[in-house]
This record gives sequence, C-alpha cells and structure tokens, in this order.
Amino acid sequence: MRRLDRTFDRDNSKMQETPKPNSSDLARKIIDLAEDKQASDITLLDLRQVSLLADYFVLCTSASDRQTQAILQAIAQDLKQEGILPYRPAEGSHDAGWTLLDYGDVVVHVFSAPTRAFYRLEELWKDAQVILKIK
Repeated sequence: MRRLDRTFDRDNSKMQETPKPNSSDLARKIIDLAEDKQASDITLLDLRQVSLLADYFVLCTSASDRQTQAILQAIAQDLKQEGILPYRPAEGSHDAGWTLLDYGDVVVHVFSAPTRAFYRLEELWKDAQVILKIK
C-alpha cells in the first residue's frame, strides 16, 4: 500500500495527494543518491523490529565538508523534486562532523570518518538488521 502525501498546489490553490514511496524504496533511493556523490561506508539498518523511531537508518561517511554538503544537497534536491521533504531542516553541521536528514520513516546520517568512529551507531543499534553495506 502506498501512502499519500498531501501537498498544496500553489498554481491551482488546492490540495493534491501525491504518492509517496514506501520506506524501503525511499531508503534505497537515498543510498543511490549518496553513492552518486561518492559517499563511503554506506550502511542501511532496518529498525522496524527494534524501534518506533524510524523504519530505516541510512549511514554514510564523507571525506570532506564539501562532500558532505554535496551528499546532503543531492538527497534534498532530488527528493524535493518528487515532493518529499524532510520533517525539519538538516540537523547538525559539517563542523560537528555529523548531519542528519529526517524523512520520518527514513533517517539519513552523514558523518565524517572520525565522528562516525566515535559515535559507532552500528554498535548502538546492534539489534537492528543490516540490510546493505557498501564499502
């Protein structure tokens, strides 16, 4: 079953319902976009059996601040064109080494390598199933 998102059509001044991809499809699209921007160590965690927080976490590592911005921008712009917006603006910053985009069922984490090693989210969520791992 596909969920519907309600969006406001400014040109016609009325509400429209647009199909929203399921969380699995959304996660895989995000992974493709991150991979296109050369993100490394991409991991997809399935949280459905261990948390109500989200269905999936997409974790990836960026080699530089510029690459982090490129990854985040590619994800945000591509999904926006499909009418999919994050619940709130990006959290964190490239200065902190960790930026998060929250799409509800899918949460995207873009880390610098040292920050990812420090927080070790894969260990924190060790009960979550690893669906995909791209080095």
